Amino acid sequence: MPSSDALVPFAPRASQADLDDLRRRLLATRWPDAPEGLGWSAGADVAELRDLVAYWADGFDWRAAEARLNALPRFRTEIDGLGIHLVHARAKGDAPAMPLLLAHGWPDSFWRYSEVVPLLTDPGAHGADPADAFDVVVPDMPGFGYSDAAPHDLAFPGVADLWARLMDRLGYPRFAAAGGDMGSNLVRWVALDHPSRVIAVHRTDAVATPDYDPATLTAEERDWLRGREPWERDEAAYGAIQSTKPQTPAVGLADSPAGLAAWVVEKLRSWSDHRADGSSVLDRDTMLTDVTLIWLTNTIGSSMRMYRAVENMPEAEFARTIEVPTGYTLFPADVEAPAPDAWLRRTTTDLAWVSRPDHGGHFAPIEDPELYAREIREFFRPYRTA
Repeated sequence: MPSSDALVPFAPRASQADLDDLRRRLLATRWPDAPEGLGWSAGADVAELRDLVAYWADGFDWRAAEARLNALPRFRTEIDGLGIHLVHARAKGDAPAMPLLLAHGWPDSFWRYSEVVPLLTDPGAHGADPADAFDVVVPDMPGFGYSDAAPHDLAFPGVADLWARLMDRLGYPRFAAAGGDMGSNLVRWVALDHPSRVIAVHRTDAVATPDYDPATLTAEERDWLRGREPWERDEAAYGAIQSTKPQTPAVGLADSPAGLAAWVVEKLRSWSDHRADGSSVLDRDTMLTDVTLIWLTNTIGSSMRMYRAVENMPEAEFARTIEVPTGYTLFPADVEAPAPDAWLRRTTTDLAWVSRPDHGGHFAPIEDPELYAREIREFFRPYRTA
């Protein structure tokens, strides 16, 4: 663990004892009853989860996944005594590179961007314009992945300050920023609190809550707000738990890998885009890479506490207006239906770009890395001389 501002190469390798313990726990799972016909409607489909857990125990190759993740240039550093893990991948070629901060969400980590990093740092090798190369920085939020958990709750403003300091440490006085899920709000706060540092912001979630007069809503906005109600009723219970009593589920999820898989995979599955047969576009190896990473780092509890920290933020904070040029890519299969432009303008002074692809979900960077990389390149291209 670094004790200064040093950037220390980091390539973790799980101990065989930890992997053996994981397998033992998986094989010893005590399963609940499962009435027929529920499927995923009441949460995890126990029959499907049993198959996934059996594969996790005796089919999934963590060493192969670990090697793929360690092929990325990974580091640890320390800010105010807090150990931070990050990917810092420099652009290939001779063209000037735009620094790009990528912010992940929950329930994930740098994993979300692990497949898209090479496409952004070396576009020429992937059939795109070499001039669109980025220096990419993907830090794990405190309490996620391989970053230390903060000794006290850190919400968006606190993490945004950390990331601004991290980018300064890496030699980037100005940079672009992009994020999804919590990361969408996080890059928004980086731009709100450090506007002179941020060239432009790209987001995949319209999660700001403006202070508005209902009489000013357009018909499209009213329809969209009504359309959110079923999701709030049927899908948002996890958020209420994690925002109020995260330590209660953390006890069970930190002890049972099958329980952890139920909690996380249900979200990975339901929030991602789906194939014609109803299955997620995320294959089981991709999902289990995320779940295993959470298990091995024992970060389910600390990551859920971020919800509590955000819940305790002043409500007025979410109505602040961002003035940095902002673009959105709103994917049709995301958690909620894509917001109308009029809603986006309520908290965005310079709404520079809105893209609405015909496919993609909440985890777009790992669902379809090529599509996500194209969106990032296209939005930031006009700002390369800023």
